[in-house]
Amino acid sequence: MNSTTIAAALNDSKKPLTKQELIAANIKLLIEQLEAGKSDALTNYLTAMSRFHRYSFGNVLEIARQMPTATRVAGFWTWKNLGRSVNAGAKGIRILAPIVGLRRKKDTDATTDASKQNERALLGFRNTYVFDISQTNGVDLPSLNEVSGDPGENIELLAAFVKGKGIQLIYNEKIAPALGMSYGGRIAILPGQSKAEEFATLVHETAHELLHKAERRTSTTKTTRELEAEAVAFVVGKAVGLVNGNASSDYIQLYQGNASLLAESLEVIQQTSAVILAALETPNGDPQEEQQPADSELEEAA
Repeated sequence: MNSTTIAAALNDSKKPLTKQELIAANIKLLIEQLEAGKSDALTNYLTAMSRFHRYSFGNVLEIARQMPTATRVAGFWTWKNLGRSVNAGAKGIRILAPIVGLRRKKDTDATTDASKQNERALLGFRNTYVFDISQTNGVDLPSLNEVSGDPGENIELLAAFVKGKGIQLIYNEKIAPALGMSYGGRIAILPGQSKAEEFATLVHETAHELLHKAERRTSTTKTTRELEAEAVAFVVGKAVGLVNGNASSDYIQLYQGNASLLAESLEVIQQTSAVILAALETPNGDPQEEQQPADSELEEAA
């Protein structure tokens, strides 16, 4: 099955795929695109991670596949509530939304307390559709907080997050020519870098601390670990408005077509980027558990 056939199958499927099926199909499609010389495919996926870090891994892949240029998505009625309307004839971006309901406990577990007789549970997933802001019209929305070429206070927020994790952060000229070093519980940054470089370096080394100081260190190669950390820096840098170089298509070659290894790697990149970005969005640098959105079309927990 070639990439065109895979994409068509994903688009034509009426029955909701499981999260695992969705991820597997997208990873296979990504491998075939890159093997065919479409080196921008990986960049599209990583850029989508930077824009939609609250979304699940599978739904990030779906958004990137269906509309690589998407920047801000929401359901039909969410856009209505924001004073914008979906353009006539606009094709929605299909994602998975969770179905949450009450699951009745067994009679033996029931009590006279009605609040304890049933419990909310994830019952499954359904297909739903979101639309990019470019597919809508109406009132202007407030600009997203983006900084072009300057991370601003994000360096301080990330430093606070790192220290909150019990990781020592120092600046040391002796690590040159390296821009940064991760030692497991300690990060060293080369002083004198531009703010953008310093931020990207700190994200890279933070990714190493979060990803590669436990069992993952022994299950991956040094090259893979470096590329995973660089991918996290790409995603986070994109999210705060920094100008990034293009992601290298060489990344895919490390996996030699092994879809499961690639899926695992991309998923930890997405999860680690989301943790760091959540910290940057919280004033004290300590990401709190977010409330689920009222509009299930945004399904960010799926």
